Amino acid sequence: MKKRTGDPTEKKKFHKVRAPNKSVIPEYFYRESIDSRSKRAGMTRVLLGALKSSSASLPESFKISLLLVAIFTLPFFDKNPYHIDIMVTAGIFMLLASGLNVIVGFAGILNLGYAAFYAMGAYTYALVNLHLGVPFWAGLWVSGFVTALFGILLALPAFRLSGDYLAIVTLGFGEIVRITLNNLDRITGGPNGLLGIQHPALHFSSYQYQFGVRSEPYYFLVFSLVVIVVFFLKRLESSRLGRAWVAIREDELAASCMGVDLGWAKLSAFGIGGFIAGIAGCVFAAKQGTVSPDSFDFVVSVMILAMVVLGGLGNIWGALLGALMLSLLPEFLRGFDIYRMLFFGIAMILIMLLRPQGILGERRHKEEFHSQSSR
Repeated sequence: MKKRTGDPTEKKKFHKVRAPNKSVIPEYFYRESIDSRSKRAGMTRVLLGALKSSSASLPESFKISLLLVAIFTLPFFDKNPYHIDIMVTAGIFMLLASGLNVIVGFAGILNLGYAAFYAMGAYTYALVNLHLGVPFWAGLWVSGFVTALFGILLALPAFRLSGDYLAIVTLGFGEIVRITLNNLDRITGGPNGLLGIQHPALHFSSYQYQFGVRSEPYYFLVFSLVVIVVFFLKRLESSRLGRAWVAIREDELAASCMGVDLGWAKLSAFGIGGFIAGIAGCVFAAKQGTVSPDSFDFVVSVMILAMVVLGGLGNIWGALLGALMLSLLPEFLRGFDIYRMLFFGIAMILIMLLRPQGILGERRHKEEFHSQSSR
């Protein structure tokens, strides 16, 4: 048979295929369009990966240095005393959230009376300053150690308690402290509180710098203390005691079976958390120049706990972020005088629904929340 040959002058016809949109296009055009899209997608993935790797390749020390520079240069760019005063209050709550994070986040012990530690630190400095003339810098240590001692005394009867029962004990302790301060008129001044507390001062060879009522020196003081506390907690987190706290938080029975001293771990958690709260209370009393029991009610304890939960339990940076957000959010909503607390509550509910493990919480906590909700 003869092979049939086509006309050499006839143009070649391309085989036609159907595209997804049911239009008939040449096959080689279709393949080229797919290849070009895949190449563009690949280049996009490469660029995004390069950006992520470049940001992740920055050392943590460099990021912390940038953060410190931004914090300590803020008063030089923002001269508004009201803004600086708000940041001072936020810094005090950062200290309180960091201290409560040791008890609730690290050790897993629910404390509903943390404002009592805050009050103990403030009243300790007020009493030793008014009656003994102790200056602020010495009173800072006295307030911390006295509050740590009260925290340890609170933990002693709570050894055999856990969960909700321990939370009720801490709640009762907070109310006992507030009522006691409200009724000891001769010592604490009763509902009127204590007045005339000395402000901090820096003494040089021939010069004395008084903090007074200005916000700028307290800003640098508070955030210097925050930096010191964060450095201490970061070192403590990876220590043997920090790992013991995590073991107790995950499973107290298993931790005791593995040889973890539950008593020592709980005592140290309450002591360290109380020490940090005592420092915050001392700074608060020195800044205000007066203290009263109304500043340390149950709402303050709930607010500090909300800061820790919002930021992420057991996360040091999360506790700081939660304290900053809950301190600044009411100020941003101040223009809505009537609906401010409504918006505040709605924002809290949305965050808890969308991020139940906290803003910077661990993924493991998120899986725990989801597993509990699916039961």
